[in-house]
Amino acid sequence: MRIVITGGAGFLGSRLAAKLLQRATLTDARGQVREISSIVLLDVAAASPPDDRRVRAIAGDLTDRESVARAVTPDTDTVFHLAAVVSGQAEADFDIGMRVNLDATRMLLEHCRSLKTPPKFVFTSSLAVFGGTLPDPVPDDAPVTPQASYGAQKAIGELLVYDMTRKGFLDGRSLRLPTVTVRPGKPNKAASSFASGIIREPLAGVDTCCPVAPTTTMWVQSPRTVIDNLIVGHEAPASAFGQTRSINVPGISVSVGDMVAALRRVAGDAVAQRVRWEFEPAIDRIVSTWPARFAPVQGPALGMRADADFESIVRAYIADDM
Repeated sequence: MRIVITGGAGFLGSRLAAKLLQRATLTDARGQVREISSIVLLDVAAASPPDDRRVRAIAGDLTDRESVARAVTPDTDTVFHLAAVVSGQAEADFDIGMRVNLDATRMLLEHCRSLKTPPKFVFTSSLAVFGGTLPDPVPDDAPVTPQASYGAQKAIGELLVYDMTRKGFLDGRSLRLPTVTVRPGKPNKAASSFASGIIREPLAGVDTCCPVAPTTTMWVQSPRTVIDNLIVGHEAPASAFGQTRSINVPGISVSVGDMVAALRRVAGDAVAQRVRWEFEPAIDRIVSTWPARFAPVQGPALGMRADADFESIVRAYIADDM
């Protein structure tokens, strides 16, 4: 079985590859359990693949047809589409957000459906497809009302995945991920980047600023659990889906103040005191449009799960990335 992961050089892409290697098998679009023989990591930046003969990295722009064709060959069985321009950057630069998050996604889908045997397609969407006035908590059938460019681009991607699936062009599913924290590495341009920074930087002995109020509440999930849920979404049979292929992935609702309190319980006062509160309206405008509580039903029915609490998320980061 041949698998392609776009955004394969990113921390989720690399973790997904490692988990798939450990798992060794997946179910293809025909419902057959197959041994994983090849994983291709496609990213604009060169990935550092695991030392495993089954893994190959391809550096290429997802907006370039030749790069996509070089990675997604006719024998590809599954595509995990993780690559995207993050929320803050998509809002600040409308054109690059549309080019990468929408145009490249459509081109990738079109390429997949052109193959003699189209692959199974897993699209990482976002809770940012929701916004404005919504029920609290948000049910699975809530209207999609994005309030920022990133959410709008993800919502359009979901509709493309669903319509191509409805037409029988491929077997797609869109997984609306919570905010993923704690992300290792350096801060990025995502509006939610601070949700990792207020844990990661203090644990590394670095002062950091939180740009939103302590009362700001977010729907979050750890990298460990996100990877598990991506695989659950892939493995779910087509018969398990109803009139949509878009799934609200389970998470936990936690305020930013409670995130710092969890850090304090795990690492002590000195570490937690490295978080300073400096309000940034541009970040708050984006984050405040995201719902903070969901009531997912279909995701858990498929076998997806949430983390136990935020303290366990902090401990998982220390165990996995420090």
